[in-house]
Amino acid sequence: MRKFVWSMLMLLSVGWGSASAQEIVSSDTTVCEVNQTPQPTDDHYRIVTNRFWDNWFILANIGEHAFVGDYGSVGKFSGLLSPDFNVGIGKWFTPGIGAKLQFGIGNSKGYSKEDTHYTYGDWLTNGDGIPYLKSKNKWWDLNVSAMFNLSRLFCGYEGKISDKLMNQFIASVGIGGLHHRAIKAQRNEWSGHFELQYSRFFDKEKKFSLDLKARAMLYQTNFDGITLKSTGENSVWFDANLGFSVGFTYYFKKRHWDRCLPCENPVYINNVIAAPATIVNECPEYGVLEFYVFFPNNYSGRNDAPTMVDAPVNAIDYLASGIFTQTKFDNTDAVAQRLASGASLSGLKTSDIPTQKAGEAPEIAGVTRGYEMSLSPISLSMDAESMNRFKEQTGYYYAPMYCQGNIWHYRVDTETAMQKLISEDNYKEGQSFGLNAHSGLGIVEQNMRPGADSKLVSFADIYAAVENNKGNVALASDSATVGRLNEIFEKGRLLYVVAEGLATSQDNYIGENAEEIGLERNKKLAYNRAFTVVNWLKTNPKFKNMPGNAFLVNALVNPVVELNDESVQGLNAKVKRSVKVRIFYAID
Repeated sequence: MRKFVWSMLMLLSVGWGSASAQEIVSSDTTVCEVNQTPQPTDDHYRIVTNRFWDNWFILANIGEHAFVGDYGSVGKFSGLLSPDFNVGIGKWFTPGIGAKLQFGIGNSKGYSKEDTHYTYGDWLTNGDGIPYLKSKNKWWDLNVSAMFNLSRLFCGYEGKISDKLMNQFIASVGIGGLHHRAIKAQRNEWSGHFELQYSRFFDKEKKFSLDLKARAMLYQTNFDGITLKSTGENSVWFDANLGFSVGFTYYFKKRHWDRCLPCENPVYINNVIAAPATIVNECPEYGVLEFYVFFPNNYSGRNDAPTMVDAPVNAIDYLASGIFTQTKFDNTDAVAQRLASGASLSGLKTSDIPTQKAGEAPEIAGVTRGYEMSLSPISLSMDAESMNRFKEQTGYYYAPMYCQGNIWHYRVDTETAMQKLISEDNYKEGQSFGLNAHSGLGIVEQNMRPGADSKLVSFADIYAAVENNKGNVALASDSATVGRLNEIFEKGRLLYVVAEGLATSQDNYIGENAEEIGLERNKKLAYNRAFTVVNWLKTNPKFKNMPGNAFLVNALVNPVVELNDESVQGLNAKVKRSVKVRIFYAID
């Protein structure tokens, strides 16, 4: 008893004085931290239960049922069918177990060889010469049921926002009280309820579902007014309504669950009578880093490294410190002659310029390096003075990308290079907002709405931490943020990485099946952008201890953002040509 009292006092003192609650019991007992913010885990069967007012839902459905009574086979089957209507409210306690309260109203129509208080009309005779009466039982029912989400119980919980388990199967079993509403003498009785439900969700948040249900309502055998059959026939074991219904369910916020990890380094305390100050918290610190990588129009890096290992251009290095389209004219003399004469440069052979790490790339006067790494756009002027000045510093002429009459002034994928755009201005980058730089985080946060549980950093910050913080990237990153990132990468354990790609609907293809082709092209762009970023992180030494299955490319149901803006240079267009990356980590 004394140990118990001291344990409770220590529990209260620790819970009052810290942001995390700790469970402390008697000697030689494990003490483990339970964070207020649930921690990530890959275990699909481990979740944190929510507060009482979370995970509630409402439902409604309408259906048709057949009544199974003592004399159901006397008349036609169509005479056994009746409509019913149900509304209800419920709550999921876990992803797999819940409960609901349901109110239903309807009729049960059937036949009887005996005159009861539910029969009506004149006597009829069937094809076998058997006389019978029609019957109708009007009722309402209030019932409570336990619910079992079979899909989640067998497959595990899919997560907060996921396109998995969009189709779910739910079984319910319950008990109710039924009231007969059409007879003078009030009759009440118990009812049993069984349901098998198919639910189809239409968005990854799973806030609304269309429901199809197979239902059975069971009653005591005298539900139809038949107690002891005067005909001498055996009574059925029970009367029932068997039917199908269609309806919907709406789930209120909070409609999801969080996952958590147990403490990996428990602390063992002997002599619990000691002061609470002796308690040492050695449980890991969990966190989430979130950053966005922004891409030029029609570019994902699928033809470049790290996706194509041997390619001279690395897509990530191009975003961090690339020049123009990262191509050059092979014949400098021919370029010089045409610039002098004012002739077109189209038709001259070009080739890719190998990229350099941002920290190793030399500065070139008057030349912008990197995409959205500053307020200067990556596209360069094609006038003779600018090109000759660049050639004097580097020894070569930069070149645009030519494809079937298109002249691109930023790097694009091979399969999108032939796309015809609405305006010639869309082939150039005319403005920059610094979205990939630390200075652009304010714009990113305002437009992308990062997770409340994450620390938002920039692509430049991440690049500087995993590559080097020198040269061009040092101008775009924040040294304090880079220092904190280095601490996490050096001291922490990286758990997993999730990348989600986006693209815009600004596809100007005008040929046959334009809408379908444009949608598929943009879906591929979104996925390939995420794949490029994941490949970069996979091959970086800072992530070498992570298994391959810890890198996830989340294929969104709809990664294409609808935009009516004809310009590809506006802020609305640029922020949606991006990849959202979340890095989950733990520091012991």
